[in-house]
Amino acid sequence: QVQPVESGGGLVQAGGSLRLSCVVSGRAGNNDDMAWFRQAPGNEREFVAAMRRSGGHTYYSDSVKGRFTISRDNAKNAVYLQMNSLKPEDTAVYYCAVNNRMALSALRNSANYAYWGQGTQVTVSS
Repeated sequence: QVQPVESGGGLVQAGGSLRLSCVVSGRAGNNDDMAWFRQAPGNEREFVAAMRRSGGHTYYSDSVKGRFTISRDNAKNAVYLQMNSLKPEDTAVYYCAVNNRMALSALRNSANYAYWGQGTQVTVSS
């Protein structure tokens, strides 16, 4: 069974940093797209960042571009999210998602990902 498992969330003051990790078990991941989404209370799940396995191309939402960095370690079947200059509006549950390589236009849509982690809470205090 494919299972992404996130870690690294927590409470941080505005302007601080956190690094999220996600390790995917039960899948070779030879051609996967891996992504981070987040969901705040009362809001829909939103795209944060994604990274192709081949080529290493990265994609970000406008709200995190320049502050967050996605990276991956293919040997460990892991993806990371370095979050800097955190703001209170970044507070949410962050989810790791994995799927077979998809069309570029599909990367930002949560409905296109088959495998999800349980989520990790990130809280940014003002």
